[in-house]
Amino acid sequence: MTDNTITQRRRTRLDRQFDQIRAREEAGLNSHARGSRFVRKFMNNKLAVFGLVVFAIIVLASILAPILTPWDPQKINLRAILKPPSWEHWFGTDKTGRDVFARVLYGGQISILVGLGSAVASAIIGVVIGCYTAYVGGWLDTIAMRVSEIFMSFPQIILVLLLVAIAGQSLANLMIIFILTGWGGIYRLARARMLSLREEEYVQALRSFGLSTPLIAFKHILPNALGPIMVNVTLSTAAFILQEAGLSFLGLGVPMGTPTWGNTLNVAQDLRVLQNNWWMWLPVGAVISLFVLSVNFIGDGLRDATDPTQQG
Repeated sequence: MTDNTITQRRRTRLDRQFDQIRAREEAGLNSHARGSRFVRKFMNNKLAVFGLVVFAIIVLASILAPILTPWDPQKINLRAILKPPSWEHWFGTDKTGRDVFARVLYGGQISILVGLGSAVASAIIGVVIGCYTAYVGGWLDTIAMRVSEIFMSFPQIILVLLLVAIAGQSLANLMIIFILTGWGGIYRLARARMLSLREEEYVQALRSFGLSTPLIAFKHILPNALGPIMVNVTLSTAAFILQEAGLSFLGLGVPMGTPTWGNTLNVAQDLRVLQNNWWMWLPVGAVISLFVLSVNFIGDGLRDATDPTQQG
């Protein structure tokens, strides 16, 4: 067998391999492979999987609260004041006879709504403004940057006091405060990612085809910046839940009549409760800690899975 024949066979085999790769790309299998790689990287992170399981359990338990407990979280029962944990009241009762387990479950609905809702709303505002203004640049980008600095310069406790004094204490006011003080960080992150990506060659090619600015910014550039943004949303969710718990603990958050994790933890201000009635603050404190840790673990897993330098 001659050398030319061997070379021709090798070339034919390589051509077939290239044809197969091209066919897979045309069939969209490469995107499926990237998605599978993302899932594989995330699932290999044991802490991230643990966080996802804990997160799912707490969220589902809060949603299914009417099924998991027969007790009303706001119903006062003077015959069951300060009862320790039992088969009837799993987490005991508080000073007015309300079931602590029911307050933890129903309180999770409000606390998770405040944390996750505020984080998502902040992310939407920050990403939309950051992506568009950074891509356009000029005076619009400068104005957006100055506005974000103004909102980020206000201490959150000052905004809480102002809104409580003007409009009264409410769940909507607390979420407005979190959104006003939280969109600036995500805006800066989206802006930085957009500034680094807008000079890429594929963006220049899209411009040469005459595509509109919003189409290029949101459809073609934004997907390449979603990794850090998703991580930031998880961290913001954990931070907002802790802030709601802290403000409600001080009596400045959600009104005391509404069951939240922070309002349930409010009883821990009394030293006698801390010493003698541990079931009134320890279970809700443990749930808050577990939920915040689970969200942070999920954020770490998303960061590792979306980091191109760690893709295997």
